[in-house]
Amino acid sequence: MADVKNVTTGKVRFSFVHLTKPYAYDPGQDEKYSVTCLLPKSDTTTKARIDAAIEAAKKEGMSKKWGGKLPAMIDIPVYDGDGLRPKGEPFGPECKGCWVFTPKCSPDNYIPEIVDAYNNPIINPAEIYSGMYGRVNFTAYAYSSHGNNGIGLGLGPVQKLEDGEALSGAPLSAASAFGDPVSDPSSML
Repeated sequence: MADVKNVTTGKVRFSFVHLTKPYAYDPGQDEKYSVTCLLPKSDTTTKARIDAAIEAAKKEGMSKKWGGKLPAMIDIPVYDGDGLRPKGEPFGPECKGCWVFTPKCSPDNYIPEIVDAYNNPIINPAEIYSGMYGRVNFTAYAYSSHGNNGIGLGLGPVQKLEDGEALSGAPLSAASAFGDPVSDPSSML
């Protein structure tokens, strides 16, 4: 029987991509591999699988983390991109019409396997960027840490399906930055 807490998404757009090198959002935090996924709201099949995974993680959390009951306040890691971020500011325009979630993993536990559409490993880090499209595998799990209770999403393998327009902060390619090759480099001085 398949583990309902384990989800492979349909096609999502990647944002805040930290798949080739772990990253800490705030100083002092542990660095983690992560990717923010923008799931179109039209993909109701993937959203239903995510919801089922979260519910299964809640049930497991009640028996293993939360003393047999569901806490009054529980953090759920899936957000409406048409609404506000957890700290109150609006999501960016790329999030409109999408569900937004960020699977993460510690480099001590797992280094994400990144493959192309044919399951070939992607070795060149320049091929992985915010704005590309792909699929992500993750496992929902319950946590209780420092008085916070919630559901986390543990990052698994990532599959790049196709390129997309780079989101702000993503580097340009050399061809985009410099244009056509110059026949006489000295003419650029």
